[in-house]
Amino acid sequence: MTWLREARARFHARCLSGPITETRGVPSVADVSNTSSREIAKAMVAKIGPLISHAEKPAGQTAGSLFEAACQDFIAECFEQFTHLRPGRFSVERGQQISRYAQYAHLDELRALADASRTLKTHLGTDYLIKPDVVVVRGAETDAVINQSGDLVDASVARHSGLRQANGARATLHASISCKLTIRSDRVQNTRSEALNLIRNRKGRLPHIVAVTAEPVPSRIAAIALGTGDMDCVYHFALPELVETLREQERDALELVETMIDGQRLRDISDLPLDLVV
Repeated sequence: MTWLREARARFHARCLSGPITETRGVPSVADVSNTSSREIAKAMVAKIGPLISHAEKPAGQTAGSLFEAACQDFIAECFEQFTHLRPGRFSVERGQQISRYAQYAHLDELRALADASRTLKTHLGTDYLIKPDVVVVRGAETDAVINQSGDLVDASVARHSGLRQANGARATLHASISCKLTIRSDRVQNTRSEALNLIRNRKGRLPHIVAVTAEPVPSRIAAIALGTGDMDCVYHFALPELVETLREQERDALELVETMIDGQRLRDISDLPLDLVV
């Protein structure tokens, strides 16, 4: 078994021991009021492993936080293995405001101006001060590291590059990952709003913008995945298992999932680490 396949299995075990639980035979990712959601979720999760049974469904915020942590650890573990594909000082973090990073550092100045003026604050709002669920960050490099294979830079060149510590550079936001255990209409809007803020408010390169979900209902996945411009791609925590379930249950929604896959709008969680090293 390959390392990535084992890492995916560990990720699934982590999900089934915390954020995804079972209440009266129904996985917590299912919409209990939706028959299709219940049936798809039960069969999909059964292909992954046994669930921990609970009398009640875990609180949404708690389950969501546990899912974020599982995604963070999976991505961090994978990045350690793929350093030969993407050299650099990368870290995977949670709950950090985007103004900490180079492309969005100017938002701190904007906030200070808005705080000093009630009128300006009314016009600007605070929607731009977002905290992505999980981020991948690349740290600035010392000249010693940059010059380790030869004299590549000195004080006369590359004086504004965001990669050099010598320029006072901040860490660069490499990727923003929205982790949604399930997808409801309010979460769709929140995910898209965050993506648009990242696109519109940056100075410099755009980070990868992706979403990860365990939602079992294809039409709800499509609410985020279909279309272009907002996000790079949506990643399902168990895409092959979802496809197999839809095929076995002979559901028409299989065509929608295949359309998203063929259109490069939906991929499996195991695709995410390799896509992030690009």
